[in-house]
Amino acid sequence: MPTELRAKWANIGLETLPALAQDIWSHLPAPCILTLQAEMGSGKTTLVRNLLEEARTEHFQGSPTFAIMNTYDSKTKGQIYHLDCYRIENEQEVLHLGLEDLLDSTAYIFIEWPEKIQTFIPKPHFRLYIRIESDLSREMTLYYDY
Repeated sequence: MPTELRAKWANIGLETLPALAQDIWSHLPAPCILTLQAEMGSGKTTLVRNLLEEARTEHFQGSPTFAIMNTYDSKTKGQIYHLDCYRIENEQEVLHLGLEDLLDSTAYIFIEWPEKIQTFIPKPHFRLYIRIESDLSREMTLYYDY
């Protein structure tokens, strides 16, 4: 599986998230899929909120844990989808929700818990790993998966 390291950030705290979101956008072509992989409570949704704010969306709806997907219109990026796949239990659910078609669309798509739908995520896409450090700061690594 070929991948390419695109960026790495260390010592990330809440106060640095707006600047980090701006930097992440500079690495993303239009449109693309960005998966966010990390343990629960690591800040995936908070980072997505900052990415959406940087894209000038309005009315952040929070985590789509129960709805699975939230849709946003960006003044600068167009349509953006935020998926939280934590509650997805099997491939039939992915098909029933229509996520397979969504993943083939021309839009920005941010996916939390991508391992739940991995077989449906097309390549190329971007993978962002978030790791919590012992001092509770974050280290984030962005890969291009082609």
